[in-house]
Amino acid sequence: MALTRRQREIYDFVRGFVDEKGYSPSLEEIGGAFGLSSVATVHKHVGHLVEKGLLRKGWNRSRSLEPVAEDGRALVPLRLAGVVAAGAPIEAIEDHETIGVPPDLVPPHGESFVLRVRGDSMIDEQIRDGDYVVVESRAEARDGETVVALIRGEEATLKKLYRRGSRVRLVPANAILSPLEVPARDVRIRGVVRGLLRRY
Repeated sequence: MALTRRQREIYDFVRGFVDEKGYSPSLEEIGGAFGLSSVATVHKHVGHLVEKGLLRKGWNRSRSLEPVAEDGRALVPLRLAGVVAAGAPIEAIEDHETIGVPPDLVPPHGESFVLRVRGDSMIDEQIRDGDYVVVESRAEARDGETVVALIRGEEATLKKLYRRGSRVRLVPANAILSPLEVPARDVRIRGVVRGLLRRY
């Protein structure tokens, strides 16, 4: 599911080419767009996109690339923004990859991104270690929503949010773990979880 920067660029190029011209680019045209003289290199990148479900290729046909999801709908490439702790807070990590996300998991307005989950504090919400969460980028959240919160500007954590006057409770969905309670001034909401992706 995760894409390298080059794979993302090629995927975006194929989508834009098909949208503009109504047919897919050849491997030579893809290579020309990125200064790649080796068709074998382009073929390798395209092969990875096919394996990851972002492109479909017709058998023994030229110009047969289609940017689609497995159910036939175009995937939405979202930025993989790093790792978030569903346990003790850890530092947010900025990656340079994207993940293809089914469109019904992406809010229609505003910016969204994806985070990989580390830890098991949200397992009662069926969010497990190694999952990917689709996050709507927002600075505000309602009580009870599952949020990505930044604590003291550097530690990102995934918890349910509850406000208590001048303090904020960040509550895990795991009965054996205790909530975090911190001053509201130390917490910044980065977004609200809107979807879940899992690799088996």
